[in-house]
Amino acid sequence: MKTTLKTNLTKAAVALLIAGTPALVKAQQVTVGERLQNMRAYDKGGLNVFEAPKEETSFDGMKFNIGAGFTQGYQSLKHETDRTGTYTYTPAGGVARQEPYAPLYHMSPGFNNASANLMFDALLADGIRLNLTTYLSSRHHNETWVKAGYIQFDKLPFKGQLWDDLMKFTTIKVGHMEINYGDAHFRRSDGGHTNYNPFAENYIMDAFTTEIGAEIYLHGKNGLFGMVGATGGTIRGTVDSTNAQTSLAPAGISKMPSLLGKVGIDKQIDQDLRLRFAASVYHNNAVAAAGNTLYGGDRTGSNYFMVMEAAYTGVQPAPTASTYANNAFSGRFNPGFSRKITAAQFNAFIKYTGLEVFGTYEVAKGRSLTETSKRDASQYAIDAVYRFGKDENLFVGARYNAVKSELATQTPEVKIDRTAFAAGWFITKNILLKGEYVTQKYKDFAPNDIRYGGKFDGFVIQAAVGF
Repeated sequence: MKTTLKTNLTKAAVALLIAGTPALVKAQQVTVGERLQNMRAYDKGGLNVFEAPKEETSFDGMKFNIGAGFTQGYQSLKHETDRTGTYTYTPAGGVARQEPYAPLYHMSPGFNNASANLMFDALLADGIRLNLTTYLSSRHHNETWVKAGYIQFDKLPFKGQLWDDLMKFTTIKVGHMEINYGDAHFRRSDGGHTNYNPFAENYIMDAFTTEIGAEIYLHGKNGLFGMVGATGGTIRGTVDSTNAQTSLAPAGISKMPSLLGKVGIDKQIDQDLRLRFAASVYHNNAVAAAGNTLYGGDRTGSNYFMVMEAAYTGVQPAPTASTYANNAFSGRFNPGFSRKITAAQFNAFIKYTGLEVFGTYEVAKGRSLTETSKRDASQYAIDAVYRFGKDENLFVGARYNAVKSELATQTPEVKIDRTAFAAGWFITKNILLKGEYVTQKYKDFAPNDIRYGGKFDGFVIQAAVGF
């Protein structure tokens, strides 16, 4: 099933490129690494840009731009756990025996496989832009995989003053796209495209997913903005009426739309000071269906390879070795809220000359399919980055991130915290070299959990190209 889906998505991307070839030939301009109207740049120019800008536009013919992101990392991390001893294993039709817990994955310093993204943007008409983003290679999916595609309307091709006046302060996005929940996703690493993130990795509880739907943005005066959106509620489209993988899914309650919204203010106070505050909410009340992936929608993987992962699954003498793809989200925490989820994220961003401070507070409630009651999870993070040098091409930064969550498998809530220090250099606006030292600790996990007394630390160095 997964292989078929991957193959179909790859074929769809190729078909779209082939189908679009005549239009590209007719396009007045085909560019590489150019920012089209109402678009966030993929290079250093995209730093501290959140929603795509709303700009005055003109149109002198169709334009097509190719962008890309490449990241090569080197990792030197070490990890440890306090889990010891054995557990009781009973093979089918056999006799119970004691088996030792799997040790942590054996790591040594080395280069990680490089990741790569490919981005197509086409200006189809005045104020109408199309985007298609593809993961060429990543940790979770090594093969080519379409991330998402959407069409953005900052003008409508309808005649009439009403439409012109409406679109002066309105933007509409429609497609299978990265949903705009929270502000943290604008500062995260996304596969091979890592220029926006001053650190090596994203938050511990990484709120990111792609869903099929629409978002409507309102741009007010004095920096005020708002957004409302609705999606199909799952990472991939489906017409299934029930979840075929379980008899617990009641007929007729297979899926429900996700509803999301955001309000905030983003204002340049003077030449030196910028303030932004935003509040976001996401809600999906589905009981069955394929499951929600708000905290598990990343198809690329963590930039901390194999930390706190078991060396194998199964038992000796024929265990199944852990792999990068099957253990793609090392160092992250997914609370497992696949059903009836409500989440809210509050963000603050302050930039004064070269100093940036970005903060996040997030609360979420949900459950899995087999649970009967909801659980709680919360997260907060704050980072400070100071940019200096010519055109602020150098930076240093520090981040603290902490998560607290109830688990379905134990009563006491668990805690995870991370401290990271980073430094970087934009050699050009397209080329970034950055390094990070990180320490992450796990607290209050059960003694049979591999994260019991867990800890990892060390450094990651990344070279990234974005255009």
